[in-house]
Amino acid sequence: MGQPWMLVRAAAILLVTRQTLALSDIFEEGKSDKEILDNLLRATRYDKRLLPPVRDADFCCGLQSPEDVKLVSSNQVTPSSGKQRGSLTVNVSVLLLSLASPDESSLKYEVEFLLQQQWYDPRLRYSNQSQYSYLNAIHHHDDIWLPDTYFIMHGDFKDPLIPVHFSLRIYRNGSVNYLMRRHLILSCQGSLNIFPFDDPKCTFSMESISYEITSINYVWKNDEDVLRKSPSLTTLNAYLINNQTLICPIQSSWRGNYSCLRVHLIFTRDRAFYFTTVFIPGIILVTSSFITFWLEWNAVPARVMIGVTTMLNFFTTSNGFRSTLPVVSNLTAMNVWDGVCMCFIYASLLEFVCVNYVGRKRPLHNVVYRPGENPFKQGDKKRDSTTVANEIVTCPSCGPNPCSHTNNGCPAEVRKKEPPHPIRVAKTIDVIARITFPTAFAVFLIFFFYHYKSFTNAHE
Repeated sequence: MGQPWMLVRAAAILLVTRQTLALSDIFEEGKSDKEILDNLLRATRYDKRLLPPVRDADFCCGLQSPEDVKLVSSNQVTPSSGKQRGSLTVNVSVLLLSLASPDESSLKYEVEFLLQQQWYDPRLRYSNQSQYSYLNAIHHHDDIWLPDTYFIMHGDFKDPLIPVHFSLRIYRNGSVNYLMRRHLILSCQGSLNIFPFDDPKCTFSMESISYEITSINYVWKNDEDVLRKSPSLTTLNAYLINNQTLICPIQSSWRGNYSCLRVHLIFTRDRAFYFTTVFIPGIILVTSSFITFWLEWNAVPARVMIGVTTMLNFFTTSNGFRSTLPVVSNLTAMNVWDGVCMCFIYASLLEFVCVNYVGRKRPLHNVVYRPGENPFKQGDKKRDSTTVANEIVTCPSCGPNPCSHTNNGCPAEVRKKEPPHPIRVAKTIDVIARITFPTAFAVFLIFFFYHYKSFTNAHE
């Protein structure tokens, strides 16, 4: 029983020794990386249509790395008996380079990143006698087996994959490092019903398009749970607030049992931009329309100019901003803001019309009112401020109809207040509006920002 095992081990060691000597002869010192790659990739030795061997008995006794040669000779591993193929592990890492400004109307975000893929291909190892620590295989890109990584659940690539956008390095032990620079336009999802207080979420996944998990297994390099970021990323853009690197759940895959990696990017909108371009200008225009309440009731040119100007300015600002927003069928926070602010401006204009109409009505009695003076009777001489005007009273001597007397003209009189003068009514309306309009608008502001802020926190 021991002799067959010894023969298998001796054959394995002899095979490894022959391959090592052959490699030493081919890749001697002074050879260029092109010459080495030409020999590595010759048709009789390498076939890019085949997956890299993994625990394959047909490739060097089940060795998974060049270091296994020492382990076989020291009896720490045993050669494989029979053909057995394992799953090729591809280590994936993503480095974020830049984030472009989002397109609010289409919820598209531009993300530039470096995608690094590493795997081991024992067919590409070369002798240590070469002076190169790695081979630059960028010009042999089409001759080497590469993972058929496919991006799903994403937008579009902005640039095609050209040689200046990737690097391909092969190290001595057969490790391959494939680095790509991609510019991805992500189609994101946001809660537009609370726009612009929502945080859009973008997701894209990577998987093999033709190999199932039994053949290729994608893993995050070093078990990273977040994406790596370029040091300049924080100074370029501040929209990205959180990110996650996950493994796609198998049950959610629509294709079957494929190895898949997923990236979640959570963005935030620039709140300062919306406050400086939408909310603060809207507050200024609405409160400016309230200025008319402190003007004289008959200051028609000034009150008309303020009311109409604030309304037109709000229409112009609102329409110019809404043209860049996404069109949705449901009610958004911006629709609520525009509608309520427009109602306040329009209501202040209607208040002026009401005040002007009431103030110009003919009084029901012969009291005349002049601005800055107290009411007085027509035909009477100017009296002191302590003189009280005649009042309409009910007197028994006058019959059922009310008549006008002096204070002591009818001893049994029951006094009635005279109808308020229209100008006094108009001024009272202005006084009430000075309190109710600003108070109601302040309550709306508190409710609006508190409601949508709490709504945002509930969805985070």
